[in-house]
Amino acid sequence: MPDPHPARPHEREDKRSLLRKLIEFIRPGPDSTDELIETLAEAEDKSLIDAESRVMLEGVLRLSGQSAGDVMVAAPRMDLLDIDAPYDELLRQVIVTAHSRFPVYQGERENIIGILLAKDLLKLQRAPELNLRTLLRPPVFIPESKGLNDLLREFRANRNHLAIVVDEFGRTAGLVTIEDVLEEIVGEIEDEFDIEGDAGDIFALPDDSWRVAGDTPLERFNESFDVHLGVDPDSDLDVEFDTIGGLIAHEMGHVPSRGERFSLGGMDFVVLHTKGGAVRWYKVSRTPTAVAA
Repeated sequence: MPDPHPARPHEREDKRSLLRKLIEFIRPGPDSTDELIETLAEAEDKSLIDAESRVMLEGVLRLSGQSAGDVMVAAPRMDLLDIDAPYDELLRQVIVTAHSRFPVYQGERENIIGILLAKDLLKLQRAPELNLRTLLRPPVFIPESKGLNDLLREFRANRNHLAIVVDEFGRTAGLVTIEDVLEEIVGEIEDEFDIEGDAGDIFALPDDSWRVAGDTPLERFNESFDVHLGVDPDSDLDVEFDTIGGLIAHEMGHVPSRGERFSLGGMDFVVLHTKGGAVRWYKVSRTPTAVAA
């Protein structure tokens, strides 16, 4: 006699999924995060998950073992605004660094009194009588040991995107943003700095300096600034390096970090933005002696 209530296809699939889950529960599983990551790699090899999913899952697993101190921007490389600086100076720094949020200090850099959103600074243009202090948002301070899992949860709950990291003595150690945390999971997040192609890799800034992409072809850089960086007269090649970032890293002996400065061939370089272990943007200006000449 036929079953009066035959199982629908999706119900049979659900039963098989439940059976599979029971088997996986009974079968000995990974005993550590490293073993679990190896299991994810095997799952990718068997086409159970794709490469992108594996990378994200690995990021989530590793996040639990990381703290704010592991991903923060160190204090010496933080871009801060001085509450007592003139409006024009504040606006220039916002344009040059191109961040959306800035810690604001008074007196010493250690004395952070608030967070300013770049868009809020524009309110002073329309209403100069406003006091800059009224535009500041309260800073969030966290210890270096703060777990990234907990930090991400707090970022989401409080709708906050930036926190100031302090060391065990209460001194400013650096800052961390929600983007820093998310990049540990999903990898690099493309933003307004990330422009594809050669066009738009050199931008003039209002203070007679330029914002230059690290992957700008060295030949293009030399032509734009009428310099001859990276040219080796003893070589058959006109240029030994392909990009300005490659040349600077070679000359410095390491990949520079944000805020580092370097001078070469009459040009001054300041690292504005790094991602994935490479410099994305430099602020470039001519050295005073080169300008005078």
